[in-house]
Amino acid sequence: MTRAAGLERLAAFLRDGGAEYAGSRNFDLGPEARSTTSALSPYLRRRLITEAEVVAAAIGTFGDEGAAKFVSEVFWRTYFKGHMETHPAAWTSYLALAAKGHERLAVEPGLRRTYEAAVEGRSGIDCFDAWASELVETRWLHNHARMWFASIWIFTLRLPWALGAEFFMRHLVDGDPASNTLSWRWVAGLHTRGKHYVARAENIRRYTDGRFDAVGLDEYPDALDEPMPPREIPLPPADAVPDGEVALLLHLDDLHPESLPLGAARVVRIGGLVAHSDGASDLVRALDEAAMAEVLARAAAHFGCPAGHADSGWADSLPVVTAWAPVGPSAMVLPQGCLRLRRAWDKAAWPLSNRGYSRLRKAIPQLI
Repeated sequence: MTRAAGLERLAAFLRDGGAEYAGSRNFDLGPEARSTTSALSPYLRRRLITEAEVVAAAIGTFGDEGAAKFVSEVFWRTYFKGHMETHPAAWTSYLALAAKGHERLAVEPGLRRTYEAAVEGRSGIDCFDAWASELVETRWLHNHARMWFASIWIFTLRLPWALGAEFFMRHLVDGDPASNTLSWRWVAGLHTRGKHYVARAENIRRYTDGRFDAVGLDEYPDALDEPMPPREIPLPPADAVPDGEVALLLHLDDLHPESLPLGAARVVRIGGLVAHSDGASDLVRALDEAAMAEVLARAAAHFGCPAGHADSGWADSLPVVTAWAPVGPSAMVLPQGCLRLRRAWDKAAWPLSNRGYSRLRKAIPQLI
């Protein structure tokens, strides 16, 4: 999991599949076929490559019109992060609901059996079971398959949505707190209240090229509801960059320190902080550790100073600056007193992400 690998993946997408992206992106042709999506999300999730450079590369290759659909999908990722920054209770309520779901599993044998069959790929629904196995084995699912899977989990199997979101975060190599949590809420009909996503057998047959014949789906469910949606709060302000010597703290939500807006600050020490999602699989943890090791080496060379894990006393009383950690595991463990910096991309887009996506989408031509 390196920046070089992300740049190689971007180059391959621009060369081999980007021109057909708009027309083919909804097709899930299976793990053995070439992806119809960019497969850049593991690198974007950790910001080993940035949204700004990916969008610029796509427009430079395909032009504004040819790249429009792909650019819009990149901005969905930005939208989810900005929305969760202004609705952080979406994250804390997900964590609470997942904990409550596990309590129910412990005392409700029927629910526990359904849950275990689902995560082990034994539900009896062919596509769902194939995707459950694919997720655990490859740590990846096509975006359309994620939507179908979540819909079947919620509306056909009647399982708690937060346990499904947790299952994804445990295994996905690109598991992103904002995108994952809010996507599951959207499928359930909670993000846009009453507007849910329903998996239909004919849609699955069409967009999997006839690989599956899903039977037994509930194709006419009601959307989920909740007593109170997450309350909107003002977007928290970023901190000013100090002049002089600083210690730079790196975390898994932003691993491109070379492009951080550091102003006149001079980095003389670098520390890495790895915060995994609860229950993350061994492979996801290993990839996170590998990504951090790579960026620490890269940052040490770039800034010409020592770099290592952020152990006690690593900063030597220097002011500590860090890239803004969006709501999620990294933000939850940032030490007190960190000066949090916000990239220009987020500074421009997040204030437009507090409601529905359409407001941000309409602003994309100005933002880029």
